[in-house]
Amino acid sequence: MVADGALPVVRVDVLGPLRVEVDGDVVAVPGGRRRAVLVLLALAGGRTVTVDALVDALWPDAAPASGRQALHSHVSRLRGHLGPAAGRLVTRPDGYRLDIGDEHVDVGWARALLRTARGVADPTEAFALLRTAEGLWRGPVLADLDDVPPVAAAARECARLRQEVVDALVGAALDSGRADEVVGLSAASAADDPLRETATLLHVRVLAATGRAPDALRLAREFRHRLAEETGLDPTPALGALERQVAGGAGSAAVPRPMDPAGSRLVGRAAEVDGLRHALAQDRLVTVVGPGGVGKTRLALAASGGADATVLLLAAVTDPRAVVHALADALHLAVARGDVLGACAALVGDRDLLLVVDNAEHLLDAVRDTVAALLASCPRLTVLVTSREPLGLAAERTWRLVPLAVPAVDAGGRDLAQVPSVALFLDRAARVRPGVVSSDADLAVVADVVRALDGIPLAIELAAGRLSTFALADLRDRLDRALDLLGDGRPTVDARHRTLRRTIAWSDDLLSADERRLLRHLAVFPDGLDLVAAEHLARAVGVTGDPGTALARLVDASVVQAELGDGTRYRLLETVRAYALDALAAAGERDTAERHLVAWATGLAAHLAAAMASEHEPEADATLRRELRNLRAAFRLARTSGDVDAAAAVVVPLFEAIGYRDLVELRGWALELADDPALGASPWAAGVLGAAAEAAYHGGDLARADDLARSGLAVARDAEDAWSCLLPLAVVELARGTFADSAGHALAAADLLPVPRESLGIAAVATAYAGDLPTARGLLDRGRAAAVSPTMRAWHAYVAGEIDHLAGAVGDAEAHYVEAVRLSRTSGATFVVGVATVGLLTVLTDAGRVREALTGYRDVVDDFARTGNWTHLWATLRNLADLLDALGDHATADLVHGAADAAPDAPADDRRPRTPAAAGPHAVDRADLLATVRAAVDRALAARTVTGR
Repeated sequence: MVADGALPVVRVDVLGPLRVEVDGDVVAVPGGRRRAVLVLLALAGGRTVTVDALVDALWPDAAPASGRQALHSHVSRLRGHLGPAAGRLVTRPDGYRLDIGDEHVDVGWARALLRTARGVADPTEAFALLRTAEGLWRGPVLADLDDVPPVAAAARECARLRQEVVDALVGAALDSGRADEVVGLSAASAADDPLRETATLLHVRVLAATGRAPDALRLAREFRHRLAEETGLDPTPALGALERQVAGGAGSAAVPRPMDPAGSRLVGRAAEVDGLRHALAQDRLVTVVGPGGVGKTRLALAASGGADATVLLLAAVTDPRAVVHALADALHLAVARGDVLGACAALVGDRDLLLVVDNAEHLLDAVRDTVAALLASCPRLTVLVTSREPLGLAAERTWRLVPLAVPAVDAGGRDLAQVPSVALFLDRAARVRPGVVSSDADLAVVADVVRALDGIPLAIELAAGRLSTFALADLRDRLDRALDLLGDGRPTVDARHRTLRRTIAWSDDLLSADERRLLRHLAVFPDGLDLVAAEHLARAVGVTGDPGTALARLVDASVVQAELGDGTRYRLLETVRAYALDALAAAGERDTAERHLVAWATGLAAHLAAAMASEHEPEADATLRRELRNLRAAFRLARTSGDVDAAAAVVVPLFEAIGYRDLVELRGWALELADDPALGASPWAAGVLGAAAEAAYHGGDLARADDLARSGLAVARDAEDAWSCLLPLAVVELARGTFADSAGHALAAADLLPVPRESLGIAAVATAYAGDLPTARGLLDRGRAAAVSPTMRAWHAYVAGEIDHLAGAVGDAEAHYVEAVRLSRTSGATFVVGVATVGLLTVLTDAGRVREALTGYRDVVDDFARTGNWTHLWATLRNLADLLDALGDHATADLVHGAADAAPDAPADDRRPRTPAAAGPHAVDRADLLATVRAAVDRALAARTVTGR
């Protein structure tokens, strides 16, 4: 036995995906069988698991002859993963033992908490223990190991244990007056096993305790009927007794009703509260405008706090004529007949008063008239209105409330907790499941959740409430069903606030038929549209009148967000978009809307192709990156519907982007389309095959690139088709070192089009590598003269640098490389940035500027690795290896060169002819190789820091 404290603590969590920690640090355990061994040892509770039992578990059908040896190998590797805690995996004469206590395996800890809670007299203390136990489940238990019989059996046992924990937790909540905190959990438990009477009894009690006696009785009746229908059995007498208690009112007061949301702490809005109070000090009529669920009511109440305020709640008022009567009620004024509004104005008179009018959007005309009359009659009255659109009065100051700020995609660390949307989620989550967010990884999941919900407070609060039912990661993974998932599960006076769907429907009902139709059709664009495209869409869907007016109305109604910046862009919050997509399907317009999206995408692709060949390329690059989500949606729609031509019309015009930009996804589209059997009948076939060949080349698959390009040439219908296939052939031959063939393909391509684009530059660099520098310069001059776009100018500057470098004109070469990097950065051509930087680094190395070279190599290696461009990455690594070799790191240099010699996607290197024998001993894991290289660069930089060189 290993003494406690002698080795680092190992924790194994199995109540979800397998998670292993060594002294608090998460350790990855790859390989299904290796993970299964660790799980079986952890579940054994410190007992020895025999070799025979482990072999039978790993190979349940028939163990191979090498099974025991393979098991030993897995155990050995597990020790490697455990690192300094490897000694906790103990070898015994007949098997293996994992030396950790039950408290370090989450399922053991859950059992211990359940045992302790059952022995505690105080229900509040029991509730806290059981809440901790229930929070240990993080998702489906070991779902990736369900093909290992003992693990599958353990997962079923964990499910039964969770059932016990949940039952005990709900019971403790009822006993401690906290039924409102387990409504969702008890509902999910009853739904998981609809014939389990214990779960149903508990949920009936919860519903009754939270003031939902009719729902409780209905649930009991449905269970009785379902049990009889499906099993022929009757429930136990306990159900009848409970029904009588609920029907008689017993239990309904056992738990207080949940606090109204407006009574909970306002989080993340301190600046807005101060700003709104300042606005109220300056203006007599301020309207807080924003989408449903953004928190207008709560902000208004917070801003009015401490003032002599009267609150007029209009959510339940549906008749415009009733507004003045509701006002009288709010002022505690009894008016039996006569001029109700006049009586209200007389009561207010000239005293200082703040009138808060909440939820005015569905009664705009009546509220407008009422407020105007009050302001005219009551000189010291201030009115604060909440609405989804302004009243439209001249004296009105509009205060637009936007959703809470969400974290940037790359944000991380504990600072996430200070972001307003995250802070709100944490505040509400702590009320549902204290301690559910306990690590930086959990915070990152919360950041994903609030981003997916666009920072809408109502959505965030409802999501946090669902932690009573879902683990944090499971909640995130189900947010595509947010409209229906995020119901608050409790009765409210205003039923439209019970779910996001009803909240959004309230706004939708206030729109005209044209406006609703435009909203529905905007929803198929996942990232919104700019003004021109949105107006074009409005005309296409038959909006009458000025399309800009319809868009403005949607913005005023707070269902569309207008993002003002470099032009106006109209987008829908994700929750509104989900609602609109459902409405689109219900209206039978989904196909039409999707055709609009695909037509927009094909038109945009054609526009981008023309713009990228011009001086307007930087703007085109920005547009392409901005519209990538919409293009992705259009491409997927075309693929799903089997419209090969439409998909091709999106991909083929983006040939230049596939070749020069780090948008790896576009390469995948081209390769996917090239594999479609239906492509052969398409007029776009050659263009697709050429684009796919370019994509395969940048992915390092030279053989596939060659095959695709030659297949495309065989079916080419015009010069553009042939050019798009000859160009990848040229660069493939360049990578192979067959320079004459490369130049031949490039020159043939140059003759096909009025503007040769990069063709002459490729011919020039191939000719230079072959040793004919004068001819190369002539080709370069011809290509450079025709270059218009920044990328083409950058490409030819790079070629000039290569030629000058070969000629020994190092200073000129450096200037050309620097110019190539500068130009390509302005246009987004990351590929040219990479190759030109590599050329520049060789110049820096030759000039003895080693620190600059090492730093540059580290960055460019990461860039090529990120985009999967191993052909150019191998060339970069070889150059870096030469530098490391010169610095004395011969081992790393030999490793790199050997790996490159063995790699089929590495470009030819005439200094190191490839031999079949080279492939064997030097074949390495590429991720390990890159890690080794990065470490070598760091060592070299550190050494130069120490020596000052």
